[in-house]
Amino acid sequence: KGIYDEALSSFFRNVDTRSGGDGPDIYKGKICSLKARALLIDMEEGVVNEILQGPLRDVFDSKQLITDVSGSGNNWAVGHKLYGSQYRENIVEKLRKAAEHCDCLQCFFIIHSMGGGTGSGLGTFVLNLLEDEFPEVYRFVTSVYPSGEDDVITSPYNTVLAMKELNEHADCVLPIENESLFDIVNKIHQMINSGKLGSTVKQNSLVTSSAGSAKTVQEKPFDAMNNIVANLLLNLTSSARFEGSLNMDLNEISMNLVPFPRLHYLVSSLTPLYTLADVNVPSRRLDQMFSDAFSREHQLIQADPKHSLYLACALLVRGNVQVSDLRRNIERLKPSLHFVSWNQEGWKTGLCSVPPVGHSHSLLSLANNTCVKPTFIELKDRFMKLYKKKAHLHHYLHVDGMEQSCFSEAISSLSDLIEEYNELDATKGGPRTDPSRLKIAV
Repeated sequence: KGIYDEALSSFFRNVDTRSGGDGPDIYKGKICSLKARALLIDMEEGVVNEILQGPLRDVFDSKQLITDVSGSGNNWAVGHKLYGSQYRENIVEKLRKAAEHCDCLQCFFIIHSMGGGTGSGLGTFVLNLLEDEFPEVYRFVTSVYPSGEDDVITSPYNTVLAMKELNEHADCVLPIENESLFDIVNKIHQMINSGKLGSTVKQNSLVTSSAGSAKTVQEKPFDAMNNIVANLLLNLTSSARFEGSLNMDLNEISMNLVPFPRLHYLVSSLTPLYTLADVNVPSRRLDQMFSDAFSREHQLIQADPKHSLYLACALLVRGNVQVSDLRRNIERLKPSLHFVSWNQEGWKTGLCSVPPVGHSHSLLSLANNTCVKPTFIELKDRFMKLYKKKAHLHHYLHVDGMEQSCFSEAISSLSDLIEEYNELDATKGGPRTDPSRLKIAV
């Protein structure tokens, strides 16, 4: 079965289930039964039941699940106000139980969607709970933003209401857009269909049918899209799990990349893009990998960081890469990137010696960049189209504790955020002042 080591212990407990039930944790030696350090919450039980009947059913602790029957009906107020107060004690108890099993709790990851009711409403309620119960522990949020063609009519309301909570209670937010994930999966399909991947695509995998030929792209290939987000989190936490010559703790990301508390939205890009478990594409050349990380096609939101303003940037590299390789590529790319005048050297780097399976090296770039602004502006426009007509408001206002001021405060919070990015963008292209060098008298 393998050995339980530090790399596994970051995400999993090793539970002795031989005596039946939830036995004691085993800290060293052979793997007995791995249980994810996770709490699964959904107010519609179908998805969680699917997991419990699928191949991952033994990985999740059945005592660390919280479900309801009816769901939140695509309504932020139902998720946040109604289910939040109803399940508060249960959620706190299960969070504490998970935290007690950790010997060095560094960070909480919240992975949620923004368009529906439970993800946006209850997801941000949990975020607030974490701040109340564990104020010293960093809160990283991976938020999946809806696309413009979203099938949830009220998604602009849900997303803007959730964003107010993210602005106020998250340490770092990694926004991800369904549209970008879908484009990446499409790109992989095109490569398979053009024969570029050849025999490197495994049979019966996420992106191929049982016959081994490429599937026609489904409307929403969720498994493959989710796999990209999983790889983002794997690369993000690689330094906490493996050795490296330049390890980067998660708290260092927030410390170095977030100069202002509200501007904590980090644009992520992965390269190679094809780190899906089922596609083993030959690795890109090292220098090409660094160039890819700054191109539009590799961003996990629809954004172009290269033509926007950087506040700071982190590069997390995995594999056999030297510090000199990092330095050389940063120097090569710097002239084409715009950094704020007061942080021209705003680079944070991490080197982890263990690459992802099937690759010689990989790179995750995290950019605090004003390129997130168009996403927020588009979201505000979609919100205002509904809000001007007061459309669907009554569904929210009949929920106890929900008032119309919640909407005005949420859109005001988003407008302030956009304005902060505008002020930074206004400084772009200004004089680049280099500090004068010391003159030494001879």
